[in-house]
Amino acid sequence: MNANNPPIRFGGDYNPEQWPEETWVQDVALMREAGVNLVTLGVFSWSLIEPREGEFNFGWLDRVINLLWSAGISVDLATATASPPPWLVAKHPEIRPITESGMKLAQGSRQAYCPSSPVYRAATVRLVEALVKRYHNHAAVVLWHVNNEYACHVGRCYCDVSVASFRRWLKSRYGSIKRLNEAWGTAFWSQQYGTFDEIDAPSQAPYLRNPLQLLDFDRFSSDELLECYRSEVRAIRAVDSETPITTNFMGYFKPLDYWKWAQEVDIVSDDSYPDPVDPSAPMWAALSRDLMRSLRRGQPWLLMEQAPGAVNWRPVNALPRPGQMRALSYQAVARGADGILFFQWRQSVQGAEKFHTGMLPHSGVDTQRWREVRQLGNELSELSRSDGIVGSPTRASVAIVFDWDSWWAIEQSGLPATLSYMDEIFDWYSAFTVRGCTVDFVRQTDELVGYGVVVVPTLFAATDEALSNFDDYVERGGSLVVTYCSAITDEELVVRTGGYLGALQDTLGIWIEELDPPVEQPSRDGVDEERQLSVTSDLFGGAGGASRWAESIRVTSAQVVASFTGVRSGPAVTRRSSQGEAWYIGTNLDDVAQGALVDAVIDASTINPHPLARPGLEVVERGELTFLINHGGTPTSVDPTLLTGQSRDEPLIHLEPWGVAILRRG
Repeated sequence: MNANNPPIRFGGDYNPEQWPEETWVQDVALMREAGVNLVTLGVFSWSLIEPREGEFNFGWLDRVINLLWSAGISVDLATATASPPPWLVAKHPEIRPITESGMKLAQGSRQAYCPSSPVYRAATVRLVEALVKRYHNHAAVVLWHVNNEYACHVGRCYCDVSVASFRRWLKSRYGSIKRLNEAWGTAFWSQQYGTFDEIDAPSQAPYLRNPLQLLDFDRFSSDELLECYRSEVRAIRAVDSETPITTNFMGYFKPLDYWKWAQEVDIVSDDSYPDPVDPSAPMWAALSRDLMRSLRRGQPWLLMEQAPGAVNWRPVNALPRPGQMRALSYQAVARGADGILFFQWRQSVQGAEKFHTGMLPHSGVDTQRWREVRQLGNELSELSRSDGIVGSPTRASVAIVFDWDSWWAIEQSGLPATLSYMDEIFDWYSAFTVRGCTVDFVRQTDELVGYGVVVVPTLFAATDEALSNFDDYVERGGSLVVTYCSAITDEELVVRTGGYLGALQDTLGIWIEELDPPVEQPSRDGVDEERQLSVTSDLFGGAGGASRWAESIRVTSAQVVASFTGVRSGPAVTRRSSQGEAWYIGTNLDDVAQGALVDAVIDASTINPHPLARPGLEVVERGELTFLINHGGTPTSVDPTLLTGQSRDEPLIHLEPWGVAILRRG
């Protein structure tokens, strides 16, 4: 045991401005009892800090920060810019955002601002400068928290200011209107532009819109919000060059390209709210945590927000089962989190989120919720002291390519079929994770050496550099798995003719004659079996199910592993062996067939799945520790000799539903 090991951060959003000051002292005493060592402060306090333009009221904030620090509690100090105050919106109504349908959003909620508004940005910089000048030398402030959940409610603005900014962005990207016309293919439907000033945002239109215009507006909108973040960072760094800066991400969040954003934060932080009654939620949560760890190539991250109890924004807001919050918290630690925080500390009694739970619920301390919070805080404190887990790596043997451009592009209209990018990602992620393979996410051009298997799911918009990267990985002995609807276009959404796939045709040993997704039509008695897609393979022990997509695949130098049967015929899954292995899957396989295929991919690769893993039992190694988490609905037992390698008998480890065990290897 080493008492000098850095602590796992534990705490949550604290909103003392909602409570009389006599409550603050009680709050701090209870925080100490629960093991809280970090709180996020001031996220929605703009109107209190700056009640009138240029007039600042820091007295209450001084008292809160000093009170917290006197108890040894550090502060993640927010810039308070996520919700403009009423006086700013009243004076400058032009900062209100406009939706795709032309509706101007009102003040009275939060995020009522246009990301391109120079008025909004100037006001945020003034506020941030005042905050940083006052608190940058305060010992309690260990992290700056910029804004809050960018794009959570307003990811795209279609006002005139945003359109003008979009035009400038396009001019910077393309250089000339001639180049833009070439890239956008404006010869189609008489869309040629004479100047950038003729271009509008792709708001609602009579029919299908220009695909690259849509994609570029997605890219622009992510970049524009990132520029809002950067403007606040510049104001912080002008005064404070050392304190780390973050902004809270939201897992696999479509509006923002977090690969770009992660390069601008010092610490990745995430807000995560799994649905406690969704049996797939633990796997989706694991995916989110692995993505957060991957965004900065394995750097530890912070779980900035989660719910200790029920949220208030689902149709029905279920409570977590006893132990469920604790299990999901340890899942985050196992997958690289160095901090476990919540929204929020004390449950509100007024406002729109008064039924969103808190670490300290409405009913007070004589509650299951409070006891679980206090237990977790003290356990994490002990884990920090005894095992020194903070900063230790979570190593992965499998990489999955995750690409926001493909996500945006593949879910547009006008494609051969409607697909969900995240469903494709999840299917492959869960198939490897349930088998005890920890997964990293990578960009399409990242270095891939070191991974035993690399999966490329539906990489619709693939660059030439990416295709070369994948081929190089195979030629260096790697096992590559490419799925349908990949490399259909380049990054400008120009179709790769002559069999799609581009240079991957040689890597995979195939080309694609037609895209042929199934039409699943119900009969009077239900699904018409004769119209359904199926595949057959020795791997599956005969027939397997398939759905969503099919292709007419022509084999050149690959081996056919599985074939379509029923309403389709021809290759469905292929494998080409060279220095490494290159697999292609031309459809969406059912769970059994995909599981058999993943087993075959693993067997042909260099990776070794964890021997303790099985459905419902999550197994993750971080540093010298192995985390066992029972997400199943029934008790389970684990034989630790499979981990320790000891020949003598060891007692079985029994885990109740949502139970957790942490073992030290060796």
